[in-house]
Amino acid sequence: MRKIRRTLAAVVLLLPAVLTAGCGPDTPERITLTIATFGEFGYEDLIPGYEFTHPGLTIRQVRTEQGGPYHQDLLDKLQKGQELADIQAVEEGHLADVLAHSAQFADLARIGPPEVKPGRWLEWKYEAGRSKDGKLVGYGTDIGPLAMCYRKDLLEAAGLPTDPGSVKTMFATWDSYFKAGEKYVKRSRGKPWFDSSAQIFNAKVNQLPVGYLDRENHSTLETNTALKDAWNQVTTAVKQGQSAGLTAFADDGNNGLRTGAFATKICPSWMLGVIEQQAGIANAGKWALTDAFPDGGGNWGGSFLTVPASSPHQKEAAALAAWLTAPEQQLHAFRVSGNFPSQVDAFTSPDLLSEMNGYFGGALNGQVFAAQARKVGKPQYKGPGDGKIQETVIAPSLKAVEQGADPAAVWQQVLAGVHRLVP
Repeated sequence: MRKIRRTLAAVVLLLPAVLTAGCGPDTPERITLTIATFGEFGYEDLIPGYEFTHPGLTIRQVRTEQGGPYHQDLLDKLQKGQELADIQAVEEGHLADVLAHSAQFADLARIGPPEVKPGRWLEWKYEAGRSKDGKLVGYGTDIGPLAMCYRKDLLEAAGLPTDPGSVKTMFATWDSYFKAGEKYVKRSRGKPWFDSSAQIFNAKVNQLPVGYLDRENHSTLETNTALKDAWNQVTTAVKQGQSAGLTAFADDGNNGLRTGAFATKICPSWMLGVIEQQAGIANAGKWALTDAFPDGGGNWGGSFLTVPASSPHQKEAAALAAWLTAPEQQLHAFRVSGNFPSQVDAFTSPDLLSEMNGYFGGALNGQVFAAQARKVGKPQYKGPGDGKIQETVIAPSLKAVEQGADPAAVWQQVLAGVHRLVP
């Protein structure tokens, strides 16, 4: 991740001139808002500036490093009806579970600033934040448009093209991607093409019109033939030696980045920071980025800011959430954390389009991901339990295949495992 520069003077230039109603200098009551986040949202520089122009307001950010424990705590509190922070961040993989508790959240379309319109966001991002009953539960923060990252030196050693324009043919479709991987394994004498079959499978599933669950929250695994086709294609690649069998973000996956244990990696925008941090300075310039992704576009990641109904200061919290998710603030977050904006106006910003990543050979990553974001169509419906299916059923099942288990037998275990979670 890029180092955060705490430059309050620069941040103040972004702040609105008009103070939020109820928080001005003449307000006798001081208000404290708590915002709960996880990982890196890039808000540390922004919050002091907002407080500076809102003298009656104190903001306390409670940050949890890991998203898993954060969301488990959030869901536990929702189920028990316990009080939450005034603003709760929610990652898109856990959003369905939160939307199932929409009655416990304020409708931002009703209490938020009237100038905040749906057109601020990409349509699919805005719609993803709405519950089944039409309530706007979350303001979108970032997104994770998908591109491909690859090791130029490893591809060159295998006699494959290496410049971003030439590699697009290899990454045009999943068929071409796996064919190139088969060729790479043979030419490199058995070196893996990608890091993790679970990562590849999840990307393929997320591109489908219907995923693991339908809109009635019933399992589709026995009727959605595209899921079985994806399983067959990915596990065939595993049997060909294309997977390194690593676990992304775990010690073995991070070590694989440092040692060049695989040649290609699925790259949402935020992954660039992960690669740079884990692969280290010794691999600077070896990685490259191309504006291509098999079978079109896709999205992996991104979050929302919600205002729980338990907040005693819902309007003030909604105003802060609206400001943090405005294009100017999300561009700032992109510069300091790599989180790609979901706001339409940000896509034409010179600051975004001129963003260059030296670690990836001077790639214009702002332009790459702006183009990839526009390829994402209607979001796939993800019902409650979708994240658990991926984490507790699919990932360990694919790991078993990577360790030598029969894909057909493991698929039957997948069906049984999913049915234990959902009807």
